[in-house]
Amino acid sequence: MLSFLIYVMKIISKSLNHGTATIQVTNPDDLWYLSQLISEKDFVSGRTFRKIKLEGGSDERKANVIKKPAFIKIQVEKIEYETNQLRILGPITEGPDDVPRGSYHSFTLEENSVTTIEKERWLTYQIKKLQEAAEPKLPKILICVMDREEAFFALSSQSGYTLLTSLQGDVEKKQESAASRNTFYQDIIKQMTEYTKRYEIEKILLASPAFWKEDLLKLITDSTIKQKITLVTCSSASETAINEVLRRPETQTVLRQDRAAKEINLVENLLKEISIDGKAAYGLKEVQEKAHAGAVEQLLITDNFIEKTRLDNVYNEIDKIMKIVDQTNGDITIVSSLHDGGKKLDGLGGIGAILRYKTSY
Repeated sequence: MLSFLIYVMKIISKSLNHGTATIQVTNPDDLWYLSQLISEKDFVSGRTFRKIKLEGGSDERKANVIKKPAFIKIQVEKIEYETNQLRILGPITEGPDDVPRGSYHSFTLEENSVTTIEKERWLTYQIKKLQEAAEPKLPKILICVMDREEAFFALSSQSGYTLLTSLQGDVEKKQESAASRNTFYQDIIKQMTEYTKRYEIEKILLASPAFWKEDLLKLITDSTIKQKITLVTCSSASETAINEVLRRPETQTVLRQDRAAKEINLVENLLKEISIDGKAAYGLKEVQEKAHAGAVEQLLITDNFIEKTRLDNVYNEIDKIMKIVDQTNGDITIVSSLHDGGKKLDGLGGIGAILRYKTSY
């Protein structure tokens, strides 16, 4: 049985009490998580390649350089994130005898990279981020694989799926084809509706070969059901196709959308408090002030704002705010700037906070 975990960050080992976690990147989303987890002054180590310049060589115009494998540890000074890779630069603190301490090295993390992160102390939000990346809390997903003759229903689980039931349509005569298929489709819709209510389904993956899923979707009149549906293509209508559906990029998009929906909801709560002059603060100076007062219940920061402070060499101010909020038992959420919630927060300066109590009247 295929597991959703095939798509998530792999934690090879961790000892957070001693400040260390060794992880393997399994997909591009992991790189985004790591860009938020790794901070300046952390230590990053792993197997890498060092460029060694050889002396001599007959042609001076060509660089006589070889790549030599080595175990290297650096102290992080700079973090550069792109969609498919994460570059971490800093001075070397450990390595082979022929590698000078203090010389600079960069790790380029990409899919299948293995690295160890060492921190003086893992903050609560960082531990949550690590757990979220490695063991995401799945929305309740109903999977329906169907065509004109068969339908299979399954419920997603952390370890894969649980088959709920299957339906058989009549193999109709040619002249009765449309009416028979329409009746079978109504049976599928009825079963889908019943399962959605029983299991409090948040998302529905409706899959089929060819155009069967689009035909079924046209017959669904319940808007609540319809807005939960994501259409997925599969090669057959069978139980084995459920595994295929779990592999599809549309499924991973659903999981990302669930994360985005939670972030958007937090930003909307912040905007609501701002609109009524309530328990809210935004902008670096105001949030900093509220954090020092211990008033921050929920800190929201966009990844764009974090990246900007790193480029401007003022990330330490953000790091201090996050540590204060963590020490005063506030929650911290890194909000993606790719969705509307993140864009709205960027419009407020990239940082905001929902407070425990109103601080001005």
